[in-house]
Amino acid sequence: MVEPLFLKPVFHEKIWGGRRLATDFGYDLPAGTIGECWAISGHPHGPNEIENGEFKGQLLPDVYAQHPEVFGNPKSKVFPLLTKILDAEASLSVQVHPDNAYAEEHEHELGKTECWYIIHADEGAYLTYGHTAKTREELKEMIDKHEWSKLFAKKPVKTGDFVYVPSGTIHALNKGIMALETQQSSDTTYRIYDYDRVDKKTGKKRALHLKQSIDVTTVPFKEPDLHISTEKFGNSTVTTLITQPDSPFFSVYKWDINGKLTRRHEHGPYTLMSIIDGEGTLSAAGKTYDLKKGTHLLMPATIDEWTLDGKMLIIASESVE
Repeated sequence: MVEPLFLKPVFHEKIWGGRRLATDFGYDLPAGTIGECWAISGHPHGPNEIENGEFKGQLLPDVYAQHPEVFGNPKSKVFPLLTKILDAEASLSVQVHPDNAYAEEHEHELGKTECWYIIHADEGAYLTYGHTAKTREELKEMIDKHEWSKLFAKKPVKTGDFVYVPSGTIHALNKGIMALETQQSSDTTYRIYDYDRVDKKTGKKRALHLKQSIDVTTVPFKEPDLHISTEKFGNSTVTTLITQPDSPFFSVYKWDINGKLTRRHEHGPYTLMSIIDGEGTLSAAGKTYDLKKGTHLLMPATIDEWTLDGKMLIIASESVE
């Protein structure tokens, strides 16, 4: 198999979602407030269908299980990463995710460390990111007393920012932000606060998970120290947003392409790519493919090198095993 895998997105309706995934990316959305595009996913809650080549019509997790050579014979039994585009028409719940050990014991899946590349942020937009409690006892007390404004920390963001969210970090995207999220393949979220919103389908407030949140939150909070680096290749720029040792699960890159740029796998056996702006072509293994904003693909281990040509902004990632 010597072709990239192009993937059909899966869309999820969310109480906080909107319609910008259609207007900004041209996706044919189902009805409703669509908050999430699962762009590259092997998770059972939204696996992608492969759109081309030998595996056309098959699901990514099935190909991962049946053809490990395509992925460099990986150690992980499940496809380990999940790429999403999130459209926060309203603020998400304030939440926290478990690490691998807690998630495996209580949820029987991977933990959830994630990161965001901010595709768009309205003026004045901010994240809920971190907290002020110095001890777990203080955290529990502030949650019990609903001292939300005292507990939650805010982080202003603008278009083009990058934010790393290790498991155990209290966080939320807030209104007016669109982000590309790279995360471990997990759908476990523990809600701490949800603005007392009522789910239209059930007529009830969405469940909170306060005990689990207190269990898994890292106390005290310390913002990660990132080591972002940039290299020029002709008129193109490659930015390493995060990699080992800062992140034990994935490496994430921003490729700002202006002309031709040749790439190889760097820290993992296969590479995920999402075109978030512009258009161009991809040449690999003697074939050329058209790329446009909103395209998502996986470059398999069976292709060592490929060339991108055009004017595009691409977020790429690799699994670190």
